[in-house]
Amino acid sequence: MDSRGVVITGLGVISPIGNGIAEFMDALKRGKPGVRFIPELEELKFSCCIAGVPQDFAQIREKYFTVREASVMTEATAYAAVAALEAWKDAGLEIPNEESPVDWDTGAVIGTGIGDMETIAQRIVPMVNDKKVRRMGSRIVEQVMNSGASAKVSGLLGLGAQATANSSACSTGTEAVAEAVWKIRAGLAKRMVVGGTEGPSPYTWSGFDAMKVLPRKFNDRPETASRPMSAAAAGFVPGAGAGILILEDEQTALERGARIYAKVSGVHVNCGGQRNGGAMTAPNNQGVLRCIHGALKDAGVQAKDIDSISGHLTATFADPIEVQNWAKALGASPGDFPLINSVKSMTGHCLGAAGAVESIAAALELHHGFLHPSINCEDIHPEIAPFEEKVVRKYTDYPELQCLAKASFGFGDVNSCLVFTKWKA
Repeated sequence: MDSRGVVITGLGVISPIGNGIAEFMDALKRGKPGVRFIPELEELKFSCCIAGVPQDFAQIREKYFTVREASVMTEATAYAAVAALEAWKDAGLEIPNEESPVDWDTGAVIGTGIGDMETIAQRIVPMVNDKKVRRMGSRIVEQVMNSGASAKVSGLLGLGAQATANSSACSTGTEAVAEAVWKIRAGLAKRMVVGGTEGPSPYTWSGFDAMKVLPRKFNDRPETASRPMSAAAAGFVPGAGAGILILEDEQTALERGARIYAKVSGVHVNCGGQRNGGAMTAPNNQGVLRCIHGALKDAGVQAKDIDSISGHLTATFADPIEVQNWAKALGASPGDFPLINSVKSMTGHCLGAAGAVESIAAALELHHGFLHPSINCEDIHPEIAPFEEKVVRKYTDYPELQCLAKASFGFGDVNSCLVFTKWKA
């Protein structure tokens, strides 16, 4: 059980289904698909020519940055910067100016899964090969370093407690939340700006296309391609975006009268060690079970207390394994299994940003008392069929929702799990 309560007071999101919390929540409720055909991928001879990419971002970025400022930011950094500024304002905090003192009580952990492959491929490699290193410019390092987004955000907000980036494949965004919770509990920060970001780039997605883990037969119907828990699931749809949460020490939030979305009651992170069936691309089931149990123990809740699960659920072979692992971890039969849904059914897989975007969805569900639908799973996978009645396939009002578990699993046999609980004043 946590000794210092940690609560969520601000949210900001740039996503394939909506930019900003109001637009994002409306899309969640409507089950809006955000996957689109990407002509560039077809031109590059990708087998999968679809992706979930934020729309109309340039106009949003212009509200925050001049053309010159924006020109030195990668898309991933810009996504994170805008989402962080929106989350900061959403938390009721004032955006500081450049002359403001350093905020030693607040830090940032903003991760990315792949990093900025676009700049490396389009600028660094060609210029080095053409022997034009001296013409590369002085801002190139900040554009490609994995901590570029957290560094940018810390500069915008004057953060002094920490400015770092984590990277743990698909678990990155969820793990960032856990890292921040530990920091606040230890009394090393009163507030943390946390989440994940990932830019849109064929250079990022190319390896997955080569692995044949992306869907190849939905290029003419992209809205139906992301199919977690479906019998017709054919791989994950690549995506991009950013999710940023403001986490605060509970007492700090109460003292300033902050609006609280939810409490982060339990966190756990581990690795299956690529043993006992685990591999670079497959989970050690024992590691998954231990991660879920660790988060429940940390939250001080019982398995029966979990009302809903926001799954990792990517539309791959791992979906049935994930559902079965949840059942084992919770000791639940199909009849008493929690309700379960997948944000990726709408957004696709935003890689390093996925867990953060999905944590934002979880906080909104708890705060407003609803569950969003998982779309494109009208044909439930046979191995998930016993749990079919627990799959949320249409918008559901759920005012009694009290406890929601969010997990992410990733390449390297890495796991992270969060337990969110409804805030009670």
